[in-house]
Amino acid sequence: MKAAVLKAGRDKAVRNRHHWIFSGAIRDLPDFEDGDILAVRAIGGELLGHGYFNRKSSITGRMIAFGEEPPEAAVRRSVERALKLRATLIDPAVTNARRLINSEGDGLPGLVADMYADVLVLQVATLGMEKLKPLVMDLLSAALKPRSVIERSDLPARKEEGLEPAEALLAGEPADRVRVLEAGIPYWVGLAKGQKTGFYLDQRESRALVRRFAAGRRVLNAFSYTGSFSVCALLGGALRADSVDTSAAALELAQENFELNGLPADSGLFFTADVFEFLREPALDHDFVILDPPAFAKRRTDVVAACRGYKDINRLALQRLKAPGLLLTFSCSHFVDDVLFQQVVFQAAHEAGRRVRILQKHRQAFDHPVNVYHPETAYLKGFLLYVD
Repeated sequence: MKAAVLKAGRDKAVRNRHHWIFSGAIRDLPDFEDGDILAVRAIGGELLGHGYFNRKSSITGRMIAFGEEPPEAAVRRSVERALKLRATLIDPAVTNARRLINSEGDGLPGLVADMYADVLVLQVATLGMEKLKPLVMDLLSAALKPRSVIERSDLPARKEEGLEPAEALLAGEPADRVRVLEAGIPYWVGLAKGQKTGFYLDQRESRALVRRFAAGRRVLNAFSYTGSFSVCALLGGALRADSVDTSAAALELAQENFELNGLPADSGLFFTADVFEFLREPALDHDFVILDPPAFAKRRTDVVAACRGYKDINRLALQRLKAPGLLLTFSCSHFVDDVLFQQVVFQAAHEAGRRVRILQKHRQAFDHPVNVYHPETAYLKGFLLYVD
């Protein structure tokens, strides 16, 4: 097989089983078509593994196999291991919405696969994984036998890869929405449009936390999307759970999720508004605020501006939170690590003049594993704060 040869002293990351190869680490590339799989060798000729390559991307190579294992066999084994792990983690009779493949977290860069009841949703971020998509679909379809396979590859990362956004029905019957269960709680998930693949699966444990701490509280769910935190708060005994989001369509589905769970129509209000502006309005006496904003830093160059945004949104929430109260705050920007995010929360608390204590730290749900060799797979971090 044609080989990419790494520069002397620049092969440490691959030897340490990190999946990314940046252009500056490569000494020689053969003639190849972007997206092709190449052998990866050290300067002395040692085979380090196999990866797919794309000259258009700053991350030129992404490893899919290490050592002597053939690339297709490695992909098959990674898919099998990912499915086996989820089978040990989640009881589908109680929770049938789950992440099956979490990109580098499962050794498959550029691929996310989520299962919503009997509907499989794929996100493909890279050209190399686009070429592997037929193999992946065959493996997943044979193992899961889904009613539908939908692609939701509407990711900004595809532009750098030379790919257009892709949304399509790949197999089976159309499915614009599906009813799922999470910890026995039903939700409608919109698959045709919306955030991520349809639902924030990575917040499963945080939703359980909200249900645990919401009793007797007045909850504000900011960046609420389809209202899952609000539903959990009310099922946990909250006096009220109000939802704020810029998307009217998301809030319509949130109201349907209230109805699906038999929640009274007057148990929460729904505001179509910008959260930054909403938090500047007169307070609605909430004593539990949830902040789960979209990623403010999509690139490393965005970090300074993102931290300013995170500080402002947390300061505004802290200023209006009725004491003693709780603030559950998150960042899903993987360029903002948990240490930096805690510094941002400290600055927000200081400017708000509130006494703040961390009760618990949070990360993405356990079906979104973090590859110990590829720490970039840790992206979601959060704090449950006690404010008085």
